[in-house]
This record gives sequence, C-alpha cells and structure tokens, in this order.
Amino acid sequence: MITELSWNHLGILLLAARWTLWVTLLAFVGGTLAGFLVALARTSRSALLRHASLAYIQVVQGTPVLIVLFLSYYGLSVLGLKLSPMVAAMLAMSVYASAYLGEIWRGCIEAVPQGQWEASEALAMTRWQQLRHVVLPQAVRLALPPTVGFSVQLVKNTSITSIIGVVELTRAGQLINNATFQPFAVFVLVALIYFALCFPLSAAARRLERRLHAYR
Repeated sequence: MITELSWNHLGILLLAARWTLWVTLLAFVGGTLAGFLVALARTSRSALLRHASLAYIQVVQGTPVLIVLFLSYYGLSVLGLKLSPMVAAMLAMSVYASAYLGEIWRGCIEAVPQGQWEASEALAMTRWQQLRHVVLPQAVRLALPPTVGFSVQLVKNTSITSIIGVVELTRAGQLINNATFQPFAVFVLVALIYFALCFPLSAAARRLERRLHAYR
C-alpha cells in the first residue's frame, strides 16, 4: 500500500538519525582507543611494533569498509561468534576509524620538533614521560582539526551499516521510500539531515585549523 509522504516520516528519519549518531559516537570512541595504541606503536622504538602497526593500517585502509563490516557480521558468525547488527557495526567502524586515526595521530606526533624530544631526553625523562609531558600535549593541538574532519567521514560511512540491518538514517530512508515511492523527496530529506549533522563538524574543523595556523 502506497502512502503519502508526511511529517510523521520526517519524524522517523530524525529518530533514525539518532542511531546514526549513536553508531558514530561508539565507533569514534572505539577507534580513538585503538587508534591511540596504533599511533604509539607506529612511533615506537621497537621495529616489530612499527612494522606490525604499519601492516595493520595498510590492511584496513586497503580494504573497503563494507568488507570489514561483512567480516564483523558474517565472518565472525562462521567462527561461532554471533554479533547483533549494532555490535557488528560498532566493531567494524571502530576498526576502520582506528587505522585512520592512528595514522593521523602518528603524523601529528612526528610533527613535534625533534628538539622537543632531545630536550626532554636531556632531562632524563623516560619515553612515557616524554610523551605525556612534552610531546602529546603539542601533538593533540595539531591533531584536533584532522580528527574532527575525519569524524565527518565517519558519520557518512555509517550509512553502509544499513546493509546488515541497522536502521540508521539511510536505512530509514529506504524503508520510507518503499512505502511512499517518492525517492527524490525522501532522499533529499535524508541528504539534508546528513548535511545538518556534518556541516557543524566541517565548520569546527576549519575553525580549529585556522586557529592552529594563527598560533604558529
């Protein structure tokens, strides 16, 4: 039965956008924790850790995020680990985010002038003390703009989680389109909601980047 597009459908899309934000937030938190470890491994003095983390980054970045999602949902179930669509989506997006954030933060850590490392080493600081008190505070300031910018990509890439049954914004748009057969109107609304979610993050990234350049 075909229904007319109504305000109720807009309400459904807005509720679905909540799940888009929820998946994004969980993936960002998971990606942040794993990405921080990846960044530390990439800048480690251990050649083994550097090569292992580089291999992880290359594999994840060289694999479509859709494949990572399928491996999380279908692949793990073959091994006897059955995950719900939401958990599988969060895991896949966390893995995806960790590789990109880890490489972003690696670059920011290495962007800290070598003199800072040498000065802290002259003070007999341990490696962890160098990172904690000298390097990371400077790297965090450098990392803020690209990190916020990457979150925009994360919001948009959550749309693929609809394939495994997560009813986020894109999936809700598909369901409403199936009921109304008005694809142009439905997906224009979906696009506008995505824009409303992503534009503030893009603007924040640009503002942080300008502020960073002003402080140099």
